Amino acid sequence: MAGRIKKRKTLSYAKWGYIFILPFFIAYAIFQLYPLITTFIYAFQDVQKTADSIYKINKGWNDFQNFSYLFKSNDWLKYFGNTLLIQFMGFIPQLIVSLVLAVWFTDSRLKLKGAGFFKAVIYMPNLIMAAAMAQLFSAMFQRTGPLGQLFFPNDYGLKYVWACKWIVAFINFMMWFGNTTILLMAGVMGIDDSIFEAATIDGAGPVRTFKDITMPLLMPIFLYVFLTSLIGGIQMFDIPQNLIPKDSGRGGTRHQIKTIIMYLNDFISGSNKNYGRAGALSILLFLLTAVLSFAVFKTTTTDMAAAKAKRKAKKAKKVNA
Repeated sequence: MAGRIKKRKTLSYAKWGYIFILPFFIAYAIFQLYPLITTFIYAFQDVQKTADSIYKINKGWNDFQNFSYLFKSNDWLKYFGNTLLIQFMGFIPQLIVSLVLAVWFTDSRLKLKGAGFFKAVIYMPNLIMAAAMAQLFSAMFQRTGPLGQLFFPNDYGLKYVWACKWIVAFINFMMWFGNTTILLMAGVMGIDDSIFEAATIDGAGPVRTFKDITMPLLMPIFLYVFLTSLIGGIQMFDIPQNLIPKDSGRGGTRHQIKTIIMYLNDFISGSNKNYGRAGALSILLFLLTAVLSFAVFKTTTTDMAAAKAKRKAKKAKKVNA
């Protein structure tokens, strides 16, 4: 047909976006989603693997017997409390020190020299593997080690309950306070400098500025740090597992540093494995983490809303006066 207009073929690049993100979804489905679904299914089954069996022995569904075993023994509750105690023994000092360092390093009035060098130094322990750090402290606290001879002369310090707890807490503090400092520094640097200048002009001192300006505006990143530290602390494993040599994962003679993840490892390591109980404990641990995270989030956001309302009321009172 004369005068027919030939349409030009257009190229669509929309599919390439899906192709590029496809490897992530494939890896996620294989290495995360499938194990997650399998763990949930195993929690309601009797799945074991003995020393003389090559494959898992699935004895079928057992409803809530795995959960019943955990609640009857109550060992999970003991080790979960142990985990939280050790975590907060290291996290509270870590948070205080990180807050102070973050304010110092970001305060232009102090004009600290070599701030970049000190930032790099405090972050360096975070680059060392937790297992290697535990092995280092284990060697130093041996009878012939320098710290062992200093704090526990003629004795073995790692046999004491609270000594082990404080050592694990200190290692956690030393490894993670640099990372926490960097995150809090990013939050402080996100606050407009004009706000601090206005506070200085109004006569607010450092303590009043930190209390009424820095902390309220830092609460979102502070909440993020608190929640991630809580979740990471619940997953504590490498340091207590490797601190005491030849301990076989017992967490000390009195299980003083045995964490909930070490208890979970008891079900999936060794000659007799019980994947059903491990799955039940994993679900229980997930629920406890979710409840604690929600409680922290709810409490913190409520305090933020109350503080905001208090500031508005105070401002309105000044205007009316």
